[in-house]
Parts: sequence; structure tokens; C-alpha cells
Amino acid sequence: MGIADDAVEIRARGWRTLAALHGLIETALEKALQTEHHLSVVEFTVLDALDRQDGWHMRMRQLARAAALSNSATTRLVTRLEERGLLSRYLCADDRRGIYTELTPAGMALLSEARPTHDRVLQEALAEGGRTPELAPIVAALRDLAPPPMPAV
Repeated sequence: MGIADDAVEIRARGWRTLAALHGLIETALEKALQTEHHLSVVEFTVLDALDRQDGWHMRMRQLARAAALSNSATTRLVTRLEERGLLSRYLCADDRRGIYTELTPAGMALLSEARPTHDRVLQEALAEGGRTPELAPIVAALRDLAPPPMPAV
């Protein structure tokens, strides 16, 4: 095996490890969010992305990118969330082809209830990953990337 082959194998091993950590985290989050709040991980991601926007709205295309979904999958998801009263859609005033999606008060309330669960489970899953020798280096790298926690007010 040559140097180039070794580099490919190292990248592939790194990708498999990252995918394993992602799977661990996503499984834990999906179970907790569904059980405690009747939300999927992707539904939480959409509500969270909207909440982090100034004015709490986004174009559908932006939302698709934020949730890592196709445009059609985003439309179906937004429709389901709209039917549950968690968000609403409206036409963009300056571009009638554009559609904005915005959190409703019910969506904000559910997100506020679900966010502590998300944060707790994420922390627990990362701690579990950190105890797994194969995953520990990636967990440590993620910890090094994270900004220091904000002081309590």
C-alpha cells in the first residue's frame, strides 16, 4: 500500500468514526425528543434554526440548508409543522415567489420546553462517546472547538 492509499484509508477511518459518533448522538436525541416532546430531531432542528434567526423567519431555501434537507422534504416537513400550529408560512413582501417560514407562539413554547432535553441528551451522548476509545478523539476535538460556556445571569 502506498502513501496515497494510506491517506485515503485514514480519511475513510475518520469518516466512519465521525459517522458512528453522529449515529450515537442522533439516536439518543431522537428517542428523548420523541418521548418527551413528540418532536423528531429534524423537527427540532427546524424550530431551532427559525428561533436563531433575527425576526424568527427564514426563506424555505435557507431552512432546507439549515436542516440539511432537500427542498421537497423541507416543504413536507414545514407542512406537517404548520398543521401542528408550530410555524406558519407567508409570501415575501418584496419577492412574491419567495416564501418565509416563521415560528408561532406554540412553536416557540415547544422549542423552549424541548431545548433543555436536547442539550442534556447531547451532553450525555458526547460523554458516552468520550468513554468509547474509538470516538474519544473526535469528542475531544469537538470540546476544543466549543466556546466556553456563558456565565449564568
